[in-house]
Amino acid sequence: MAVNKIVGSFNEAVADVFGGAVLLIGGFGGPGECPSYLIAAVARKGVNNLTIVGNSGGWGPDLIEMLRARMASVLRFPPDWYDPGLLVDRGQVSKGILSFPAAPGHIHTPFEKAVMAGKAELELIGQGSLAERMRAAKGGIAAFYTPVGVGTVVAEGKEVREFEGRSYLLERALKGDFSLVRAHKADRYGNLVYRGSSRTMNATMAGASSVTIAEVDEVVEPGALDPECVVTPGIYVQRVVVRPRDPRPWDEPT
Repeated sequence: MAVNKIVGSFNEAVADVFGGAVLLIGGFGGPGECPSYLIAAVARKGVNNLTIVGNSGGWGPDLIEMLRARMASVLRFPPDWYDPGLLVDRGQVSKGILSFPAAPGHIHTPFEKAVMAGKAELELIGQGSLAERMRAAKGGIAAFYTPVGVGTVVAEGKEVREFEGRSYLLERALKGDFSLVRAHKADRYGNLVYRGSSRTMNATMAGASSVTIAEVDEVVEPGALDPECVVTPGIYVQRVVVRPRDPRPWDEPT
């Protein structure tokens, strides 16, 4: 039977996401890198006690609307930008392993509010160390030593060793149950091509979980992707689902 990793709907793509799962959610902070429809499908599924892993805990629906209004003159925000803040806002998240859990200024994100209310736990980790922990999981490496974080709150409860006169912190691989990633194009084998800044955490997370699900703009025929442009080989991807042509509300099945 020919390999075909394309699934027909976002609901089908996340059907086995379970309560208590660890979700690696791609994206850097803007709408163009976010697996919005996969996040929306998890929100509709209603599973709770989730651990989200990523660059940030998200803005959530209300703050996204504020950003859209404030930045309308310089940047267009698509109407179908749903980020991890949607899951936090709905009370589905109990822990975040994040690099940027807070917003600047006097704005409190949904995740900040959840932490302050005692409803969610935060594990703070530098962006580079976070990426390396996921890469380690992807490569089958159990742990690694890094000088980053020594002497800070990040080091609490972790082993510190000295190498050549410098202290290093032991960081363990971070493997998820599901990686939700956003790419530009895919073929039915699961090979992924990214566009712009979507290549950041998405490419790092692809393959770092038991199941990687890719949300893509377009599926092309096998052989149509330039091998030199394929960043994530299909061996790391279990499912591919195509974004709708027209924006859809997050609570509408897709």
